[in-house]
Amino acid sequence: MHIGQTDTTSVKCLINSISRFLHLVSCQIVKPAPFQKICHNMVGVLKRLKPVLDDVMDYKLPFHQNMSKECEELDVRINEARDFIEKWGPKMSKILSVIQSSTLLIKLQSTSLDICHMIVRSLQSPPSASVLANLQNYIQELQCLKKETAMVYIEEALRNQRDNVQPSNELLKEIAELLKLTSNEELLKESIVVEKERLNAEVNKMKGDLDEINEIVNLVRNLRDYVMRTESLEVKTGLSIPPYFRCPLSLELMMDPVIVASGQTYDRQSIQKWLDNGLNVCPKTRQKLNHMNLTANYTVKAMIANWCQENSVKLCSNSLLDKSSCITTPADHSLPHDLANKCGFKSMNIDSISRSSLQNGNGNEKPNGDNFVRSSEEYNGCRSGTVERCDQQSSDVHSRSESSFSSSISSTDCILPVSGQASGISDKPQNVDSVVGNKQSPASRIQGTRNGNIVMNNNNINTSAKQNDSRVDSHPILNSGAGEVATSSHVNKLIEELRSQSVEVQTMAAEELRLLTKNDIENRIIVGRCGAVEPLLSLLYSDMKITQEHAVTALLNLSINEDNKTMIMEAGAIEPLIHVLKTGNDGAKANSAAALFSLSVIENNKEKIGRSGAVKALVDLLAWGTLRGKKDAATALFNLSIFHDNKARIVQAGAVKFLVRMMESADGMVDKAVALLSNLSTIPEGRIEIAREGGIPLLVEIVETGSHRGKENAASVLLQLCLHSTKFCILVLQEGAVPSLVALSQSGTPRAKEKAQQLLSHFRNQREGAAAKGKS
Repeated sequence: MHIGQTDTTSVKCLINSISRFLHLVSCQIVKPAPFQKICHNMVGVLKRLKPVLDDVMDYKLPFHQNMSKECEELDVRINEARDFIEKWGPKMSKILSVIQSSTLLIKLQSTSLDICHMIVRSLQSPPSASVLANLQNYIQELQCLKKETAMVYIEEALRNQRDNVQPSNELLKEIAELLKLTSNEELLKESIVVEKERLNAEVNKMKGDLDEINEIVNLVRNLRDYVMRTESLEVKTGLSIPPYFRCPLSLELMMDPVIVASGQTYDRQSIQKWLDNGLNVCPKTRQKLNHMNLTANYTVKAMIANWCQENSVKLCSNSLLDKSSCITTPADHSLPHDLANKCGFKSMNIDSISRSSLQNGNGNEKPNGDNFVRSSEEYNGCRSGTVERCDQQSSDVHSRSESSFSSSISSTDCILPVSGQASGISDKPQNVDSVVGNKQSPASRIQGTRNGNIVMNNNNINTSAKQNDSRVDSHPILNSGAGEVATSSHVNKLIEELRSQSVEVQTMAAEELRLLTKNDIENRIIVGRCGAVEPLLSLLYSDMKITQEHAVTALLNLSINEDNKTMIMEAGAIEPLIHVLKTGNDGAKANSAAALFSLSVIENNKEKIGRSGAVKALVDLLAWGTLRGKKDAATALFNLSIFHDNKARIVQAGAVKFLVRMMESADGMVDKAVALLSNLSTIPEGRIEIAREGGIPLLVEIVETGSHRGKENAASVLLQLCLHSTKFCILVLQEGAVPSLVALSQSGTPRAKEKAQQLLSHFRNQREGAAAKGKS
């Protein structure tokens, strides 16, 4: 059929749209590659199509009956592309820009190709050879048009992520270079913009868009991790900033490290920029932040300052290092205590620390006197500074979210930097009998701290440290494993000795591996890669208790490394660790619980450990273990309770009874007990057990007299009880909870205020409802 007046409308509109689009692009400023190249390809597609459509109009060529529909569809696509280019700005996400513009280009290409094929099929006898030649050449060009290289790499990376495969460094490098995302500043901008897009999609409930943007968020995170792994950030020639001093968001040296509600640490300027953009999730964990308070991490600030001083690095004049800020060490950049030694961090007594600023969630609170350094042992995901842990009271930062609960995992081998004044020891080396190279042997180092008392294992130093409900290694440390970087050949020799028929040889090898992995990050990697995990696991079944203890502690040390976590789980560690929980000595049991906590940091492992029977063994340790064992068991159980199905397992194992008892004890377990009960109170079985075991009066008392953290979690438990049972509500009121809740609603932490106000509101509603019912 021939074109009629009506049929030409869609073609004319299309030609006009193409002309407007070409004019728009010609007037636009030059855009960054590869976005500019994609726009150029769009122009190429439409610029070559226009003469074809002009021929259709000039020669009144016949065309397929669906031609009008295809022309209208292409017109819509061109308008979409025009809108996108008009709205594009340098503040938009580079990755999202490439994806969206490439998608538009593909649609333009596909629809233009369909139109050309329709014209070819409709031609009976072309009016001239040039028309057909132009048409065929254009079709060939369209078919040969390839995707922009950046888009190809982005698609491959996204496919890898969907298949749970980590994109390769080469792939991430290509994306970063093509999109000019190689600078820390650009990566920070990209992170913020992508997160804002995700938030918009979430608010507007656009599921398809949200899924796509979540994938891009993960890609940006992978790019940041790649830069952190591969970029050696030098502050001066030959001196690179240690990765644990770099902000995981900006990747720069943390001038003013701060802790957010999720327990992660960032530089104040970077995270404040993130928050100022209306973003309320943790960039690292993706966890929603319960509040926007920032709390200073004085430990990390002091360590950075000492590192700068030792390396003659000048901090900027506008540095905020002398002001308050806030932090918690990220899982991937934990701050081992051996770093404190490397950084010359000797002038602070870690155990004499004021925790009030964190508990209050007050980023501006000043420390008292010299005791301003918080211990940085707690870790989000094995946030432990020293693997074999210090028996300090854990502080849950100010976030009450489940994943931010962390314990200072105590240990026999904890080495903490201690003030020379506090310990009465000169900063200069002491006269020591046993020396390894230029380093002090482990026998001359601080072997642990307990409740602020320094415990030394050096015959040349007179100490009167008091051991309060804690254990220090009773055996002398004879070898020089700690503090040395191991060689693969030496580690392989020790692994062979682990398989020896001699129990004594096995014990000495396990002990040396324990020491090698105690503080040294590199040694953990080397020992893990050499294959020590399986022979160490086999020693967990040893009848010799000290061998068992050395082996389980070495595994705990290894588990701090993320790759080793996976390796240990794949080797079948759960059953041997449960065996140690049931049969080991006190130290081995505590370290086994701590190892389970460390492994449970990985989300998938929470379910596996919960199903394995470990919960019952941990509850037994919670009930009958030493104080140190109880603390480690409570920490592990809390982390496991983050996985919903494990809550019922913990309740069924009888944990509530022992947790209620701990609330009235004076052994420093109150806050841990209430924190775990807060999680268990979210299921019916947990609430019933809490009331049955007489927990309500104790919870009311904690709301009145407990710590900031204790009040918060106690109010949370009471709220759960009252919301789900009128009977429990009456019991809470009978205990006289109202005055304490009123006080808490006015002077507590933000979360405590919120819980108290909700409870008081619930009481009022209950009373009004009862009054209305009485009148009727």
